[in-house]
Amino acid sequence: MSTFPFGHRRTMRVSMSAGAAVLAVFALVPAVAVFAISFTDIRGLPGIPVNFVGLENYARFFSAAKLGYNLNALQNTLVYAIVSTVVINVLALGIAVLLNTKLRGRTFTRALVFLPTILGVTVIGLIWSLFFNPSAGPAATIWSWFGADSAFFGDPALALGLVIFVQIWAGLGVAVVIYLAGLQSIPEELYEAAALDGADGAKRLRLVTIPLLAPSVTANVLLAIVGSLQSYQLAYVLTGPNNPATQLLSLAIFAQAFGGSTTSGMGQSQGYAATISVIQFFIVGIASLLVMWYLRRREARL
Repeated sequence: MSTFPFGHRRTMRVSMSAGAAVLAVFALVPAVAVFAISFTDIRGLPGIPVNFVGLENYARFFSAAKLGYNLNALQNTLVYAIVSTVVINVLALGIAVLLNTKLRGRTFTRALVFLPTILGVTVIGLIWSLFFNPSAGPAATIWSWFGADSAFFGDPALALGLVIFVQIWAGLGVAVVIYLAGLQSIPEELYEAAALDGADGAKRLRLVTIPLLAPSVTANVLLAIVGSLQSYQLAYVLTGPNNPATQLLSLAIFAQAFGGSTTSGMGQSQGYAATISVIQFFIVGIASLLVMWYLRRREARL
């Protein structure tokens, strides 16, 4: 009897070849095309010739005229990624541990925690825009109890923090589900043995739960980092494309490629947007590899 899951080697080869072809068409080819476009001055307008400009777009990205804007976008992106990743994983782990107990109404609570994940970005943006409406929103009412007012998403000191808060609220559900799946795969006998050895709840969490959840931690951290480094939708919906306080590299790519950017000092340019995309690709790739290398080494030690 064949040991292959498809029954025959030929079936497996055909399936693998089809999967590789789909991956090449929808992932590899567009990635190569973006890299090639970054060396041109394409603007996506009919009748305008496309010229090969070499490294001009890359030189422009690092030029003195654009450096302030791009460094601000990079700084906001790193703050956005680091804070949202840390907070999402800490909160998700705590909520997952709580929901893994025999808590009354835990099924409803699990559904409630996961609910924001199925909402679209526009819906999420509308909900929180109404909540933080500076003239009539609930947040403004609470603010007024302390004799203060705020523009919220229009306040440069608060805008990025509020967008990060919304990102955490929207991304928490997936992380909780992954941690719950990891917790439910841990044998109950290990907790019983640790309790017999005198370990309290905190020690069981530190010595049993966290080490055995290492693969789930790795998956959640990588998903959060990659997702936040590439995210622009919430910032765009909540604060628009031209707010320096919430300017992100991914938002700069969207604004340059499809219009709407005025703060960068350039009009619409798909070539320059592709250049930012390539630079962001290397940032995301390097960050992901470093985090994965560190977490894999930590898994091995645990």
